Amino acid sequence: MKNFDIQNIQNELKTIEQGLTQLSDQLWELAETRFEEYQSAAILMSYLEGEGFAVENNLAGLPTAFKATFGSGQPVIGILAEYDALFSLSQEADVTERKVISGNENGNGHGCGHHLFGAASVGGAIMVKRYLESTGSAGTVVLFGCPGEEGGSGKAYMARSGAFDGLDVALAWHPASVNLVISASMLANHQIYYQFKGRSSHAAASPHLGRSALDAVELMNVGVNYLREHIIQEARVHYAVTNSGGLSPNVVQPNAESLYLIRAPHIKDVKEINARIDNIARGAALMTETEVTIQFDKACSNVVPNLALEKVIHETMMACGAPAFGPEDHDYANKFSATLDAQALNKDVFMLTLEQNKEVREVIKSLEGKSLCDAVLPHAPSDRIVPGSSDVGDVSWNVPTAQFAVCCYALGTPAHSWQMVAQGKSSVAHKGMLKAAEIFAAASIKLLHDPEAIVQAKEEFKARLDGDVYECPIPPEIQPRRMGN
Repeated sequence: MKNFDIQNIQNELKTIEQGLTQLSDQLWELAETRFEEYQSAAILMSYLEGEGFAVENNLAGLPTAFKATFGSGQPVIGILAEYDALFSLSQEADVTERKVISGNENGNGHGCGHHLFGAASVGGAIMVKRYLESTGSAGTVVLFGCPGEEGGSGKAYMARSGAFDGLDVALAWHPASVNLVISASMLANHQIYYQFKGRSSHAAASPHLGRSALDAVELMNVGVNYLREHIIQEARVHYAVTNSGGLSPNVVQPNAESLYLIRAPHIKDVKEINARIDNIARGAALMTETEVTIQFDKACSNVVPNLALEKVIHETMMACGAPAFGPEDHDYANKFSATLDAQALNKDVFMLTLEQNKEVREVIKSLEGKSLCDAVLPHAPSDRIVPGSSDVGDVSWNVPTAQFAVCCYALGTPAHSWQMVAQGKSSVAHKGMLKAAEIFAAASIKLLHDPEAIVQAKEEFKARLDGDVYECPIPPEIQPRRMGN
């Protein structure tokens, strides 16, 4: 691959196509949740070592984080890879009904496509490495293995340790049901456990002697419900009761716990809302004469967009084109489309931010009645916010960062659903994953030879921060928690 040419990249990609497909399928089978991705990280590191990368494991003190480096000199291009799964989403592949894998009823599943995420990122990095190797060009590519995105904010811990220092730019993607540049911010968040401790007693004979921790959990929820009217409209507060105090209604529950997830457009907004919710928890404890322990779990920052980098990626996506799906792929997707709510069809979470200009409307209209996205949507920067969160935000506070999405699922397939898990090993998913690897490679090689684009990205990055300095939203004493711990 001695010349920069999309066709050359596509031809070179064919030499590792089978390996990347097998890699993504292996990750799908493993389906390891946050900070337990030991086997997933191991096979990714082994694959990269076999391709000649220098691999550093235990990155930032995280046993399942790593980085793989090749090349020397500037620019230094970072490619992010994820590979964690979601708890309790076990699902058989290629079946159009909810059907857990036999013997794995409480197992996990790749309901957000991170198996494809990891494999495509590795493929893109390998292609850049081969280009640097064959041309002798200056530049460095660094593949970051990022664990625990789902509920763990692994990249925030990595950013806290300085893992992304020295990069000129960082690139990421996400499997989706559309092809587009993600040109919008995402919500920052905090996640906190509220653990109440009371006093048990017989609920009939001596209820006056008991102090109910469950009452405190319920009163806290009532207080937060009243708070919702008095926070900014764009904020979201979710919760789960993770310990209701036991199974016996005739016992005053001495212990109970809830887990809150607080989201807002900027991390400073999250901090303010968090402080108010902490006070509500203390108030609930005071009302019930219980004790409350507030245990910070994790957090991530809002995404700082970078239009200069997005422009490079969109130009690359237009040159590479959308994944080439055949009739059998459309038939396959049609079957899954039939399982979706009619309102979800031709919708994708990333499309919710698109400005509805004439060009965007025309492309969206062309998708009506289709089960797969066969077009690259226009680059449509938006002040609207993707209604979700990602620890890519913490990378974007440290280095100019851009993200894109590629169609790997039937149009409208919701994230974190059994339908997404079921489609994860299909030809559609594999073709989307390989297209993402191609885009990574082409965009990275373009940046290697376009120093002005990197200068523009850095200038925009500085302007958007406007003097703000990154502060990791996770306090220094907080360490990563595995699922359920």
